[in-house]
Amino acid sequence: MNTTMKRSIQRAGDRYHNNHGWLKTYFSFSFADYYDPENMHFSALRVLNDDHIAAGTGFDLHPHKEMEIVTVVLKGELEHQDSTGNREIIVPGQIQRMSAGTGIYHGEANASSSEPLELLQLWFMPERLGIDPSYETHTYGLESIQNRLLPVVSNHAKELGTAHIHQDMTMYLGQFSEGDEVTIEQQPNRSLYVFVMEGEVGFEDGEVLHRRDAARIENAGTMKFHFKPGTHVMVIDLP
Repeated sequence: MNTTMKRSIQRAGDRYHNNHGWLKTYFSFSFADYYDPENMHFSALRVLNDDHIAAGTGFDLHPHKEMEIVTVVLKGELEHQDSTGNREIIVPGQIQRMSAGTGIYHGEANASSSEPLELLQLWFMPERLGIDPSYETHTYGLESIQNRLLPVVSNHAKELGTAHIHQDMTMYLGQFSEGDEVTIEQQPNRSLYVFVMEGEVGFEDGEVLHRRDAARIENAGTMKFHFKPGTHVMVIDLP
């Protein structure tokens, strides 16, 4: 059993960046026209795209298959529609989870004609193939993540009161207006992904993550993090 902790840092500026005019995007992993065989995934996390979408623009209907897709709206309003008949507006304080399964078409657009949209879209490999497509919007409320890490997506959705996902993982969100130290305890041989939306996250050894930096940690065990005031962070417990 290998229980040695391994950590790698991806700085915000090291991500792949593309500017399409209406869309400015940053890829944390290989995606679309960016391919790096050494950066395909981390555990079950296959994609993390940091998208900035101009007012009145978006993605037309397009297909997905055999992926668990989670969208976190950071700023603005996201309009979602899909081939199963769902059509919704998602705002900060809500999580969108879509299981592509055997196949689904969906489109995403900035619902505003005047304000920009910022979102994170994450794709996770499912624990099994061939499931029926499904979709849900989970409202957690921004007040619920103040100065704590709140689970918002998990395969233990009923116990935790989160959106459900078909993978052995849990995503946490937190906003630390006052700054805080938080200890995370993981089971052996699991992975931890930390992504800083805003602010600064410090490790016990002095390493610091800044805005849009990420840490990929294998066999994290018990780790203590220091969140500086104004930090907005995402932490994902992965197999």
